[in-house]
Amino acid sequence: MLEIKKSLQKQLNENIKSHEDILKMSNEISKIIKKIHDKLIKNGKILLCGNGGSAADAQHLAAEFLIRLRPNINRNPIPAITLTQDTSTLTACGNDYSFDDIFLRPFQALAKKNDVLICISTSGNSKNILKVLKEAKKMGIYSVCFLGKNGGKAKKIANKSLIVSSNNTARIQECHIFIGHFIMEKIEQKIIGR
Repeated sequence: MLEIKKSLQKQLNENIKSHEDILKMSNEISKIIKKIHDKLIKNGKILLCGNGGSAADAQHLAAEFLIRLRPNINRNPIPAITLTQDTSTLTACGNDYSFDDIFLRPFQALAKKNDVLICISTSGNSKNILKVLKEAKKMGIYSVCFLGKNGGKAKKIANKSLIVSSNNTARIQECHIFIGHFIMEKIEQKIIGR
């Protein structure tokens, strides 16, 4: 019992420290909120992607943009879609092209002017993330990355990167979902305020 309590306390302290470090990103987060809001009011949409747990976070955030974030706030849907498509799309692309293209192919089909690409990656080095970021840059589409560790190669390609400087994947992902929820809430407030 005591061993579990000590382990729990250690992990809670790591979680709290990681979340407190997010405050250092407040200026960048503010710029990202403004930019995404500006794109949405120009009929843009949000395209999200990630691998593994980050794929689930991308789907989670897209669903809350489309449906609602807070149970007491009813508003029009905010256009968002995950590039972590259905299993048929993922397996067809993996089989016919490459796993490295699973985000690239739907992005090429769906991305338009004024859209925003949000990539979620704990390492920032996944080939499929790097490929879609390069395509966004080529197409002139604004890109944001939620990253971990040192940001990897993705931080040099994205327009803006929010880096959780931890080497613990769980702590990074916990911060990513917090950052995503915070950004969404502020965008939602701006849209409702209009």
